[in-house]
Amino acid sequence: MNVLGIESTAHTLGVGIVSEEEVLANQKSMFEPEEGGIHPRKAAEHHYQHALELLNNAEQEAKIDIEDLDGIAFAQGPGIPQCLDVGAVIARSLSKKHDIPLIGVNHCLAHISIGTRTTEAENPTTLYVSGGNSQIIDFRKGFYRIVGETQDIALGNALDKLARKLGYPHPGGPEIERLAEETDEIVELSYPVKGMDFSFSGLATEAQRKIGDVDDNVLANSFQEHAYAVTVEALERAMSQESSTEALLTGGVAMNSRLREMVEDMCEQRDAKAYFPPPEYCMDNGAMIAHQGMLELKAGKETSIEDSSKKPNWRPDEVEVEWI
Repeated sequence: MNVLGIESTAHTLGVGIVSEEEVLANQKSMFEPEEGGIHPRKAAEHHYQHALELLNNAEQEAKIDIEDLDGIAFAQGPGIPQCLDVGAVIARSLSKKHDIPLIGVNHCLAHISIGTRTTEAENPTTLYVSGGNSQIIDFRKGFYRIVGETQDIALGNALDKLARKLGYPHPGGPEIERLAEETDEIVELSYPVKGMDFSFSGLATEAQRKIGDVDDNVLANSFQEHAYAVTVEALERAMSQESSTEALLTGGVAMNSRLREMVEDMCEQRDAKAYFPPPEYCMDNGAMIAHQGMLELKAGKETSIEDSSKKPNWRPDEVEVEWI
């Protein structure tokens, strides 16, 4: 079975093709704003401009013609509405033109499924941290359950906000990591963990107010140490509650080496195992959408044209899981 997947939830347009045995193609293009964060209309325009190129490149890389595919999957949500529209339009057009089954998948669950595909994790407690989402997710009784999440902005968003105030372009996470690696010094910031949940808006604001009074590298390191400790503490609490012996770290922020180190240390103390997808599958990508679509297609799930509209606020705990 070969399935094409289209990712267009935010700044990345991705087109991937997977089989049951391997990832055959994984093409992507990222919208890079000249200033500020992601502008929805400009990001959507970027996706439209690069869609045909990525589709052609994916076909050539996979050595498969579109009409020979078994399914067309697309990220139906959650995400930026204007960007979601692009992927949905492309997927519907390909599905109708070539009479290929259409599968609208949840972007968050695709991050988890590509994580288990590319690691040895079987039923992990997942810490999913990205620019748009920050959640702790467990699989229970036919549904993925969100057992902890941010109460305001996502961790990746907070990193981007701090980086912009320091004068760095989007995405800001890699710049904050680079700065943090220059020092071991930290200053005290708030520690916003609230049971199983966490909060980053106030922490980001507090850090921004210290710009000019604290060296940039010290501020970056302080923000990382506080924010990542918060998420790992909540992850550990969730694992303890579920007696989980596996942790999966995924999403764009999962590429951060300091966060990975913290998760590894916590799991070692709990005699548990920590799993990290390869970096290219932590970032938003088409292959993860294709893989999730393949799982659902094999389980008999398809999406009609009438039900294929975007779902900007689609939570992973709203999806009935029929493929496990």
